[in-house]
Amino acid sequence: MRIYEGSARQDFEEVFRSIGAFLDQRGMKDILLLEAPDGFIVQGLVLSGANSGSWSESMGAQNKETLTFLDDDIARFMEEAGARRGAGAAPPAGHYEAAFRVIGRYMDDQKPRDVFFFEQDGAFVLRLLLGGQAGARHELAEFTREDITQMVARGPNLRHPVTSPGSGSTTSA
Repeated sequence: MRIYEGSARQDFEEVFRSIGAFLDQRGMKDILLLEAPDGFIVQGLVLSGANSGSWSESMGAQNKETLTFLDDDIARFMEEAGARRGAGAAPPAGHYEAAFRVIGRYMDDQKPRDVFFFEQDGAFVLRLLLGGQAGARHELAEFTREDITQMVARGPNLRHPVTSPGSGSTTSA
């Protein structure tokens, strides 16, 4: 990710958490995410054309939508999400915000050079480009709906303690 060039850490956990929150707000489903040189490309299904007319008209139609998130967009999403959480006004995490966060944490541990993943019925398949002494190689990982639920449930126990300045007390980040 270019937004982390020169940084010791690429924070997929926070990046994907922010993208997931945006997708939750859009009501997007069945997600495909691809890393591009300057950000991410996301495709998914969204409900469009819903209205308050008769029953058959109010259902709307599902359409495929493609979004491009440039590094500047992602940085803005992260700042906005951090401000909402810091103000205590953030609603509980939606499905994609929570799922993408734990997937991002997994990827932070893997340290991939490139990311591609898709979701099908709540399960995720990841293809990560990993580097090593033998050269680059792709690795697949699959997370079932149950795996994601368990990872989200374990998430609070994995947070790093943060020391409050001057107080000596710790809180969870």
